[in-house]
Amino acid sequence: MTPSADTSADRLVIDAVGVAFTALPANARVAIAYSGGVDSTVLLDAAVRVGGAARCIAFHIHHGLSPNADDWLAHCKAFARERGVEFASLHVDVQRAAGVSIEAAARDARYRALDALCAQHRVQVLWLAQHADDQAETVLLQLLRGAGLAGLAAMAPEHLPSGAPVTRVRPLLHLLRAQLERYAHARDLRWIDDESNADTRYARNALRHDVLPALAVHFPGFRDALARTAAHAASAQRLLDELARVDLQALRSDEADALSRDALLALDDDRAANVLRYWMRTLGLPAASTARLTDALRQLREIGDAHSLRVDHAGHALRSYRGRIYWEAGDSADPADETALGERAEGILSWQGESVWRLPQWRGTFVFSDVAADDPDAIPVAMLTRAPLIARSRRGGERMRCAASGPGRTLKNLFQERGVPSWRRDVPLLFVGDELLFVPLIGANRAALDEAGQQQANVPDARFVRIEWREDLTLA
Repeated sequence: MTPSADTSADRLVIDAVGVAFTALPANARVAIAYSGGVDSTVLLDAAVRVGGAARCIAFHIHHGLSPNADDWLAHCKAFARERGVEFASLHVDVQRAAGVSIEAAARDARYRALDALCAQHRVQVLWLAQHADDQAETVLLQLLRGAGLAGLAAMAPEHLPSGAPVTRVRPLLHLLRAQLERYAHARDLRWIDDESNADTRYARNALRHDVLPALAVHFPGFRDALARTAAHAASAQRLLDELARVDLQALRSDEADALSRDALLALDDDRAANVLRYWMRTLGLPAASTARLTDALRQLREIGDAHSLRVDHAGHALRSYRGRIYWEAGDSADPADETALGERAEGILSWQGESVWRLPQWRGTFVFSDVAADDPDAIPVAMLTRAPLIARSRRGGERMRCAASGPGRTLKNLFQERGVPSWRRDVPLLFVGDELLFVPLIGANRAALDEAGQQQANVPDARFVRIEWREDLTLA
């Protein structure tokens, strides 16, 4: 007896989900990105049937972009409850930057929220419900945008993005949308129809409604062909990544997250652009266009040993200093030279043993940690309490002594001596009253410490701390 289409679709979905479960450790919990649409509804229903409700948790992201978003949240919560599945949701505010589509902004916000939920609930894997039609649409969109191999590779069946807490798996990627719909109808499932999916002003919807049906008539195997294209592109991209890893290791300078300018420019343009793309990915930066990378390489060749390199990208700026190149957070148009910083409001703290002092105007924090008296960076607690602590910007001409018997030096000379680029010198100077105590990236002022240390030498049970400056991006 020939199985019905519904029975066939049921078997295909159950088999695909079963394979995904067998790849997991026994009793590992699975998070399912559950929008409430037919695809994620099928995935959640099948996951419960195969693995049991106790192994599943449904995550719903509320974008607030539709007037029906609250109703969708209620539907998803009720659907999960009916199956005994734990449910969690997050509201996100979709912020769209200039030049970024609302689709891309919503997708990025969704994945950030899903990652946050995965970390919060300590799940081992995140399942996504994309299928073969989604893959075909993605490959076509990337082709039309002129994307490189990474774009044409489209969606991987299994992927651990940089910085993500768990692996993302797409168990249904080889199944057709029609097969998922047959499963849903046979199981009498209820799902949400997002009204925006019918709006052909969005590129993906235009492909789905106007282009793919025509392709299906003349090229019925186009989905398989595009899936093979994605697989070939992914394989080629892996080889390029291997080459980039080798090149990146050779380009590393003696400073973390910096590359040798001369070594980079010794590569041909294609190879240099490849390693730049890979380097940016390791730093968590979004991909840059070919035009932007070409401009970066042009500037690097033209500026010589000057420090005028400026390539802005995704809230960061590519900089060059003493033969090294860096990506720095912040707009590169911000003034960087110490004489151009201008006046900034001071921070004042009457220190009473706090372990951290947050200074949002400098996007960082002073951290105070207990240390032994013989620690080379030890500062007597009594010194911190004798007058208010004051954080202020450089005003020019400040001096300090770094060694016990050394001469006083200007901060400008000390920064230059340590190879600190000018744009990183906008740091708060820490004073006790009117006396300079500590300078980030340089250290404590021995002129202030030696006198205080002598006063504390014979004080029993004297307490000492070390001061560190941590920028927001690295504060644990």
